Amino acid sequence: MTSAIDLNALKSKQMASWASGDYAVIGTTLQLVGELLAEACDLRHGETVLDVAAGNGNATLAAARRGGRVTSTDYVAALLERGQERARAERLEVNFQAADAENLPFANASFDVVLSTFGVMFTPDQAKAASELARVCRPGGRIGLANWTPDGFIGQVFKTLGRHLPPPPGVQPPSLWGVESHLRELFDDSAREISVARRLHNFRYQSAAHFLEVFRTWYGPVHKAFAALPEDGAAALERDLMELLERYNRAGPESLIVPSEYVEVVITRR
Repeated sequence: MTSAIDLNALKSKQMASWASGDYAVIGTTLQLVGELLAEACDLRHGETVLDVAAGNGNATLAAARRGGRVTSTDYVAALLERGQERARAERLEVNFQAADAENLPFANASFDVVLSTFGVMFTPDQAKAASELARVCRPGGRIGLANWTPDGFIGQVFKTLGRHLPPPPGVQPPSLWGVESHLRELFDDSAREISVARRLHNFRYQSAAHFLEVFRTWYGPVHKAFAALPEDGAAALERDLMELLERYNRAGPESLIVPSEYVEVVITRR
């Protein structure tokens, strides 16, 4: 069992990782996921919506476009600033607030809908984060999640990173949030119904080298991994990621289209 001290230390490390680079460069390419999740949750105009670990606000904007009264949260303030810029550009009214997904500063049953796209899955204490999502969602409300699966492309990226920079022992991998049985363990006590649909998101880049350049520069976990490795270790990681990209590429040698599996989850609160 991982101690609370270990989890707190890991969280601090994660915050530094996500604050490095500029996730918004990657995040804006995932906007479709937020739109699809908002539809899956069947949002009503005027409903109160909380976006947890919102990043640069994909689900936030999708909910606001549908008339939701949205509060967008993340523990990295710089990411919320990107979301604010986007909301202002579309003249959408959104409340942005720094918050930890494992300790949400809201009363019980405060929201009709609680969302997270590729965000809450990275919390160190998965059971605590799931409990918080359920706590702030009203009975009969919906919790909507988009989570990468272990066997999908991004799941394999994190598995590759873990081979080169092993995580602390006992820490659950984020990709468990992409496993239906694990989701049922996390939410069984609070859910009236859990719906899980498998989807693919296509990453579209000029080439494998282009993808790696973008992620190495802007995507915090990859950026930090390369920075932490010695020169020969970084070269080995680059080789492994390039091989992974070429294996998943369905566009042929002239371009790069890499489908990455994720689960679209809608939980109806008991």
